[in-house]
Amino acid sequence: MIDKTKVAEGAVAISREMTANRDYLIKLDQVNGDGDLGISMDDGFRSLASFLEESQESDLGQLLRKASRVMNDSAPSSLGTIISFCLMGMAKALKGKDEVSFSEFADAFRNGVDNLMEKAGSTRGEKTIVDSLCPGVEALQTYSDEPLKAIQMACSASHKGAESTKEMKAVHGRAAFTASRSLGVLDGGSVVGSLIFKALYDQFGKE
Repeated sequence: MIDKTKVAEGAVAISREMTANRDYLIKLDQVNGDGDLGISMDDGFRSLASFLEESQESDLGQLLRKASRVMNDSAPSSLGTIISFCLMGMAKALKGKDEVSFSEFADAFRNGVDNLMEKAGSTRGEKTIVDSLCPGVEALQTYSDEPLKAIQMACSASHKGAESTKEMKAVHGRAAFTASRSLGVLDGGSVVGSLIFKALYDQFGKE
């Protein structure tokens, strides 16, 4: 079962991964963005992890609703806001629940990604974080009866999704103004998505 403690452990693992890849994300973002992606993701997930560890809230819906605000406030970037949309979508699915099964959490994650796409007006194939989050969460749902396998498959699927963005032209943000320059280059946001699943695999997929 997944409860507040597990959610906090996952956030701490993701925070460590963002810190380790801070400079790499900055370099990726310097190609077509503002160059601050590594900074905002490091700061945002560190604040998110601290909040989740310290919070006494057990209701997962309320916990993630508050976490959404923390992420939005501490990662002042478009991706910080987009991730907060995902957290809010998850919060709505988990409202009133102190613990859920792996399958229920996977479905909530799906709800979060759907909310992200709706609020951000984005879909797969547009060279964004969606291109790694969607295949990752689909793998979680597909193999939800086998949590360890689900996390392993999600890690692999999200990595492949991020790699696929090399062949895409950007249609959102600053990169869209020089779309042709984005060809052959990994999308930084999609890499953030793949790092989220890598962190979850390192934390929970090897037990």
